[in-house]
Amino acid sequence: MGNPSSQKGGKAAADSVSLHTNPGESSTDNYRDGNDFDTPEIAVDDLPPNYNDALESSEAASLLQPPVAPMPAPNNVPVVAKRPYVADATFLEDINTGAQFWIAKSLEYPAELESHIRQLAAIPPRPYIKLVGTHTETTRDSKGKTEKNTVTDFDVSVELTPYLFSDAQYRRSWTQLRTVDNGENTRRGTILRKRAPGSNQSIEVGGDPKPTLQEWCHRYAASHAGLKVFALQRRMVGFDEERVKQRLRTLVNDTNYRGHLKVEIVTKDSLVEVYNEARINHWRLTNWIQMLFMFTLLFIFSWPYLWLRTKRWEVAIAEWPYSRMAEGGNKEYVSIGEDQWYNLWGRAICKAVLEKRQTVLDQADLRRAQDAEPAFNTGSSTVDGALGLFRASMNAMNEVSRQLGWGGDC
Repeated sequence: MGNPSSQKGGKAAADSVSLHTNPGESSTDNYRDGNDFDTPEIAVDDLPPNYNDALESSEAASLLQPPVAPMPAPNNVPVVAKRPYVADATFLEDINTGAQFWIAKSLEYPAELESHIRQLAAIPPRPYIKLVGTHTETTRDSKGKTEKNTVTDFDVSVELTPYLFSDAQYRRSWTQLRTVDNGENTRRGTILRKRAPGSNQSIEVGGDPKPTLQEWCHRYAASHAGLKVFALQRRMVGFDEERVKQRLRTLVNDTNYRGHLKVEIVTKDSLVEVYNEARINHWRLTNWIQMLFMFTLLFIFSWPYLWLRTKRWEVAIAEWPYSRMAEGGNKEYVSIGEDQWYNLWGRAICKAVLEKRQTVLDQADLRRAQDAEPAFNTGSSTVDGALGLFRASMNAMNEVSRQLGWGGDC
């Protein structure tokens, strides 16, 4: 059941399969390490549709109704991957990270578990580029005691999920589901991370092929551990994170911002965990029980117990390429390149930063950044004049801030 496959040679690995067979159109660019940013701009009308819009249009209560036999979809009907239905499942989701937790007796069988993991791997991660600016304000009370408070100047995010598809409406992408290599340090039905037997970092002794997803599911099902969990990780790969971060830092610094700037990529919906049916697993994922253990400090005893008793299989990875290396050393993009993305979003991000917004930008923000500010037309010339004067004064204040500096500690 759990023995590695004996297949060798030139066959493609069964654990690394493309989840979409028609990748659609892609952009190709010669990969260079220089700072040549002379790339064409993308029009707003050429943007892929918002992933949330496509998702909401077809997300009928998949957990509330059993699935029916799927009909072949016409070529012009959008296909959106939905959360799979499991009749006996208890499903929980972290509202902050999007992490999903499943508990079901049926998912302890290898065939059902493998099918479930493959369906979940077809749902993309939700990466965001996030810019946060803060400064520290020092205040003094009537008794002369000083207090320092951190003030958020802006918190702006842009979602990258639509750019993981060559056609977001019809879900054409380059995603692949693979299992961990023998040399990767991870949990393989263990408590601690380790490499496969006979492997030492990137050097493998004996040359045994790595287990496929099917084999890992069989090993999970055969385990007699009282508490066990099978995990799927979704990742965006092929994105030049440091290049984009540097350009965004330069963009904000050019506004003469003097506060503390943090640019990072935050990925939601990146983790899925499938637990075996056990009362303790239900308890550990129940919110009020978690809060009770936190307030009573019982987690000091429960956390080591759960950590020592739970066997973890962190062996399945769904990779969603933003780009990949093609033949001839060219870098091929599934949609648009990093520089094209920056040319598209840079103006909207800069405007949101100056307006000190705390939001996730969308296509409406792109259009507002590119279009001229509309004239006021309330029907009263006095009101229109007052509103115009107010907007002009705000623009003047923003311009003064850019010249003198803003957002510094005080």
